[in-house]
Amino acid sequence: MRRFIGQLLILIFAFCVSNCRTANKQKAKADVKLLVTSFDKSSLLKEIDTTLVFEDSASSTYVLVVDTTQKFQEIDDFGFALTGGSAQLIKNGLLKVQKDSLLQDLFSANGIGVSYIRISMGASDLDDHVFSYSDLPKGEKDLRLEKFSIAPDKENLLPILKEILTINPDLKIMAIPWSAPSWMKTNDSSKGGSLKLEFYKVYATYFVNYIKAMEGEGIKIEAITLQNEPENPNNNPSMLMNETEEALFVKQFLGPAFRESNIKTKVVVFDHNADHPAYPLAILSDKDAAQFIDGSAFHLYLGEISALSKVHEAQPNKNIYFTEQWTGAKGDFGGDLSWHTKNVVIGATQNWAKTVIEWNLASDSNFGPHTDGGCTECLGAITIDKGVKKNVSYYIIAHASKYVKPGSVRIKSSENVAFPHVAFLTPEGTAVLIILNEANDPASISLKIGTKFISTNLASHSVSTIAVPL
Repeated sequence: MRRFIGQLLILIFAFCVSNCRTANKQKAKADVKLLVTSFDKSSLLKEIDTTLVFEDSASSTYVLVVDTTQKFQEIDDFGFALTGGSAQLIKNGLLKVQKDSLLQDLFSANGIGVSYIRISMGASDLDDHVFSYSDLPKGEKDLRLEKFSIAPDKENLLPILKEILTINPDLKIMAIPWSAPSWMKTNDSSKGGSLKLEFYKVYATYFVNYIKAMEGEGIKIEAITLQNEPENPNNNPSMLMNETEEALFVKQFLGPAFRESNIKTKVVVFDHNADHPAYPLAILSDKDAAQFIDGSAFHLYLGEISALSKVHEAQPNKNIYFTEQWTGAKGDFGGDLSWHTKNVVIGATQNWAKTVIEWNLASDSNFGPHTDGGCTECLGAITIDKGVKKNVSYYIIAHASKYVKPGSVRIKSSENVAFPHVAFLTPEGTAVLIILNEANDPASISLKIGTKFISTNLASHSVSTIAVPL
């Protein structure tokens, strides 16, 4: 009898322990969001809702530690360049129902939630023609900018911007000139040449007039850079502007003009390749110029993404922006998805960038519109040709913008060369991990968040975004 009672007590104890463990597991469940895009397109931003259980130990060989207590830069967002050509295609190349659906998908919280875009002041090389806001006949000048007008933007860009702002009123806009008006330049041309010193003051007024004109249209310009690719004279339009010239323009002309006009738009310098970090550092080390400057912007057509950290380390109080990277007509979907995710989305944010912007939002099936002398192989994030086709840049940005919302912060995550990744903490308290598996085989990983572990699988040759509510 005693033996029977003893065995019964053991069974009761085991039952209680088992049920207690189950109850604890139920209390520690997380409704995880998982996005997957594969190199072969078999999954395209495939959204998987799954319930995972926090555990006391790792159940996978690969363990990534996510430390929500170590916080780095705040994220403004991930987005695209809305060129004049992009706006033209969206406005004129789609039926209203198609256009509305596209803009909702791009900019609403129910879509991929883009909240940051880059536009051009005047034409970029992906407009259908070259223009500035002060185009004059040869030999004429307009020192008071009496003929200044943003009318060219009213045809396509402004209507689309206003529609986007009705969807996402918190949209942030960065504006960049590809060139000053030709009459201000040393070669009197839209391509190449430099800004004449005698026109520095009037060009500062040009910026002021632009920001005020956009405000008059209900559009706030969050930030400007002084010149797109200031070391590249080969696009049309384009303009050379070295670091000495940018520093002089900011400290003696643009900064004081903004201050006098009470303009709060952020001033960002450089906006070119990561192979020349000495350029922004030279400007930021000039105290008279630096007082007016928010930070510096980069592209990655040359150099290493780690250069952004060198600039941050030298000037930790100045922000870093990543503002352009293209995908080309001859690119491979899987190769571009992998490279851009590793080097741009993960690489730029791991090296202190607060924005990541892909070039450019939309093109047609012939990679237009573009100027005479502009990019002829730039593949839009979407192709518009009697409908909408989503290309690789759409998925590159969507993997970040979908869950990493403005105000999120990058957080510490363990280094793991097998799986390039970056982690963020959203304002709502969700840990978001963007991770790349370049291997031929799927893999199981465990995420350690705090003292608990949560395990999931990574598909082979894929990008995954994992959002874990804490």
